[in-house]
Amino acid sequence: MSAPSVAILKFLNRFFPRPVHPFNLETDGTMTYARWQFEQGHRTIQYYLDFTTLDEMFRDRRVLDVGCGAGGKTCYFATLKPAGVWGIDAVESYERQASAFSQEQGLKHLTHFVTGDAADMPFEDGFFDTIILNDTVEHLTEPVRVLLECLRVLRPGGNLFVNFPPYYHPYGAHLSDAIGIPWVHLIFSHSTMITAYRQLIQGHADAEARLNLRLGDLGSDQLAYINGMTSRRFRRIAAGLPAELLHYREVPLRPYLAPLILMPGLRECFIRMVVAMLTRPR
Repeated sequence: MSAPSVAILKFLNRFFPRPVHPFNLETDGTMTYARWQFEQGHRTIQYYLDFTTLDEMFRDRRVLDVGCGAGGKTCYFATLKPAGVWGIDAVESYERQASAFSQEQGLKHLTHFVTGDAADMPFEDGFFDTIILNDTVEHLTEPVRVLLECLRVLRPGGNLFVNFPPYYHPYGAHLSDAIGIPWVHLIFSHSTMITAYRQLIQGHADAEARLNLRLGDLGSDQLAYINGMTSRRFRRIAAGLPAELLHYREVPLRPYLAPLILMPGLRECFIRMVVAMLTRPR
C-alpha cells in the first residue's frame, strides 16, 4: 500500500455514487438494518421462484436462515406460513436486534435466533425442511464445512437454497457503503482499499463496528469478510457434496450482458448472482 494509491482511490471515488447500503441507511436514521432486510425480503428469494414456489419453500416448513444478520429477512420468511423460522449469525449483536425486530413485527412465536458458528450448529440431524443461504457463501471462512453442516441438519428430501454475488461482481469487495468504484478490488490492493475505507468512514458512529465486520482484526490489512468465492469454485464445491444439485443458474448483471458470462476470462465479472438449489438425498 502506498499513500499515492490511497489518494488515487479516494479521488476516483468522488465520481462514483455509492449504491444504497443498509449501514448508511441506519447511520442517517432512514431505517434500521433489520427493517431494510425485511423490506428487501422478497428479493432474497426471487431467483428461486423460477423453479419452485413459496409454498414449497415455506408453507408448514421448518426453515433455517444461515447468515441472518439483524433478522429482517428471517422475519419476512416468517410471514410466508412456515412452521417456524430459525436464524443463525456469528455477529453477537445481531441476535438482540433480530429478537427485538421480531417482537415488533408480532412474529416472536415463529422466529428463533441463535448466535453461533454455521460450521457447528446447535441443531439435531435432519431438523429443517428448508435452508437458505442468501448472500452468505461468499463470507464463509470454511464454506465446505458450513455446507456439509447444512446438509446434516437438513432432512432427507429437504432443500438447500444458495444465492450469492461472486467475487468478481462489480461490488464483490463488499465495501460499497463507502467505496462506489465498481470492480475496485480488481484495480487496487486489499491494503489500499482498507486504508481508504478506514479514512472514508471516519466520523461514522458505527465506524468501529464496520471495521470489525470487514477485517475481524482492526489492525489487519486483509478483508476477512469475503473469501473470494467465484461461480467456478462454488460449482466445484457443490460437485463434491453429498447432495444432488437440482438447479443452477448464473444471472447476468443485465439481460443484454448475458453473452459475456459465456466468455472465459470475462464471465465472472458479469455475473450478478449465482443461484443454486440442492437436495439431501432420501
